[in-house]
Amino acid sequence: MEVLNRIGVGSAARLSVAGGVVLGLIAGIIYSFGGAIIDILVSAGWVTSDETPGLSSGTALAFGALLGMPVIGGVTGLVAGALGAWLYNLVASRVGGVKINLQR
Repeated sequence: MEVLNRIGVGSAARLSVAGGVVLGLIAGIIYSFGGAIIDILVSAGWVTSDETPGLSSGTALAFGALLGMPVIGGVTGLVAGALGAWLYNLVASRVGGVKINLQR
């Protein structure tokens, strides 16, 4: 059994950024798809809306999520990864690290 005494803050932050960007991209695609479906339903007259049919500010916002959600996910991942690694290092230095079994 090996003891994990320290986690590199930078490497944990980079890994968390990558995960946050991927999850943000998935969320942005889902949000954009939902916005497009709503606009199609409004244009077809199946759903009523106060806005004009077709491309509206809601559509622009939905497709803006394709850029915004990965950025938000990346920034959130950066903060969470760095903070999590820093807190782990702080606690592990006082009470000991996690024991893990590494096979060669």
